[in-house]
Amino acid sequence: MDCRRSSHHRVAALMIAGLWGIVSPSLSWSLDVAQPISQERHEAVSLADAAVRALQNNLDISLSRHTKESRLTDIVIEQAKFDPTLSVNGRYLRTVDPLERPVLGATGNELTQITKFDQRNHTLSVDASTNLMTGGNFDVNYSPARYSANLAEGFLFNPAWTGGLSFTVTQPLLKNAGIAINKTFIKVAQNNAVVEQHIFRDRVLTVIASVEQNYWELVFAKENVKVAQAALKAAEELLATNRIKANAGVMSVVDVLQAEAAVASRVEQVLVAEKTIRDEEDELRTILNPGEAELRQTVRLTPVDAPITYLETLSLEEAIETAIEQRPEIVQAKRHIESSELNKQFARNQLLPTLSFQGTMGLTGLGGDYGESFTRNFSGSFYNYGAGLMFSYPLGNRSAVSTYTKRQLEAKNAEISLASIRHQIIRGVREAVRRVQTDFKRIETTRSARILAEKQLQTEQERLRVGLSATRFVLDFQRDLATAQGNELRAIIDYNKSLSNLARHKATTLDRYHLELS
Repeated sequence: MDCRRSSHHRVAALMIAGLWGIVSPSLSWSLDVAQPISQERHEAVSLADAAVRALQNNLDISLSRHTKESRLTDIVIEQAKFDPTLSVNGRYLRTVDPLERPVLGATGNELTQITKFDQRNHTLSVDASTNLMTGGNFDVNYSPARYSANLAEGFLFNPAWTGGLSFTVTQPLLKNAGIAINKTFIKVAQNNAVVEQHIFRDRVLTVIASVEQNYWELVFAKENVKVAQAALKAAEELLATNRIKANAGVMSVVDVLQAEAAVASRVEQVLVAEKTIRDEEDELRTILNPGEAELRQTVRLTPVDAPITYLETLSLEEAIETAIEQRPEIVQAKRHIESSELNKQFARNQLLPTLSFQGTMGLTGLGGDYGESFTRNFSGSFYNYGAGLMFSYPLGNRSAVSTYTKRQLEAKNAEISLASIRHQIIRGVREAVRRVQTDFKRIETTRSARILAEKQLQTEQERLRVGLSATRFVLDFQRDLATAQGNELRAIIDYNKSLSNLARHKATTLDRYHLELS
């Protein structure tokens, strides 16, 4: 077997010897590709720093924050419906009428010619009203007025001042009656604000989880370049050794060419790995959103946090319970159920007929000037009061019935949605825990595979040194070692990404950085 292999190598050497001068220069050119010169800025970044910067600058976070704040204004809008209203109205009216007959209290018993009846009215109305939490309305009105006429016969006061103070209360007894019913939309707005707050929290968790995933991918890219560079260095050392042996006549040209081909392949792998670093840097910087001017610059990020390789304590039941308690989706679903129940109760109330009580009470006064009128107004000598009931009911009432049916269906859907979310969370947590456990086992298995690959390469290199192996076998084992190193690195990074994924499913991402949302 060894004789045939040596004979084959000698024949191949004779066939390719004429090409030696062509192959080597082209290979050396591929190793010395000029790199573009650009101004670069290097920046070290930790995982916690990246998370905080993302929360400060991320556009999705800013949008969600503004939406959350807008929900708070909805509460004020609903509460403002019970704010009092004050209105002031003033009016002046002059009326000059021709009289063709006597007017009691203004003219004598007879008229001998057309007489002008000149009346002047100055009125002022001050009104304050407010809607009550019980569904009613309370109104206070004070209306002083001054009246004068050009004919003074028969008038007690001319000009005369009158004053009127009235109180009116309207209270529904069936439909729209009660504090609970009238606070429905305030409570719904408050629930919407809480929901939006947890939507904001969910967005924060998503952004941080995205930062973590990209951060570990950048770490992988940085370390993977080292693996590729180590493989290139090993191939270059083998190439140098083969060239020395070939020049000494103890190794064929084929072995040299195989080593040169391997070096060229390793160079390509290094170039691809370096490009991946740039891609991951841009991806992480985009999430951090430093601004367009900053993104235009070339910044080389250097991760300072090393991935962990130890197994964190895991309890599936504890993880599920934590997720059920803290996941924003659970709180959102519960608030939706509460809002749906409030809307259903309000819709049920709208099925009732309208029956309202209205009561009024007033005081009046009269005098020759405002002070005299004001005194008599509040003396209690002149008053009025009354009360009544108002009833109405639309025949069929189909709109209210249909709305109530719709609200019932929405309440049922909200409950079903909560159950569905709980099931999805449980399934997601179980899968996340399994992924963590599997990826940690992958670290152990890939480490063993890498150690075996190192031993196999050392053995084959020793065999090559004593002439019992060929270059292509050593190159194969070098490739296997690089693959094993890459697999081990990928398993470590995937394990850290799985831990991040599990924290996202448990909604404990903020706890990892001791962050609180205010």
